[in-house]
Amino acid sequence: MTDTKQMPMGDAAKVGRYIIVDGMACVVKSIQVSKTGKHGHSKARVEAQGLIDEGVKKIFIRPMSDNIDVPVVEKENAQVLSVKDNKANVMDMTTFETFDLEIPEEFKEQLKEGVQITYWKLMGKKVIKQVK
Repeated sequence: MTDTKQMPMGDAAKVGRYIIVDGMACVVKSIQVSKTGKHGHSKARVEAQGLIDEGVKKIFIRPMSDNIDVPVVEKENAQVLSVKDNKANVMDMTTFETFDLEIPEEFKEQLKEGVQITYWKLMGKKVIKQVK
């Protein structure tokens, strides 16, 4: 399965949608579209925030007629087997595969053995997104 797919800018660049900016998966936070000019297409000014590195902001301007890459996000469930430092060893609830995941700062207090989590697979990385 591929990590990305192409979509028209008009469909992909909407607030809350996921896009790829400079090789990084981001969520669109705001978009402003200019009117069509004398010499071409309308342009969009897009402000996006990183999905994995949430502190990173990206701003770019692109014609609305262009295509843009969007990440393919798979949402999976897992159970925490053990926690050590800032890593959690988890088992996927569907495939029973075990692997280590980095614990995001906001979940450090909540992650304990036996807890179920939701993690996302995107662009070759796995990231904890929710503690159930």
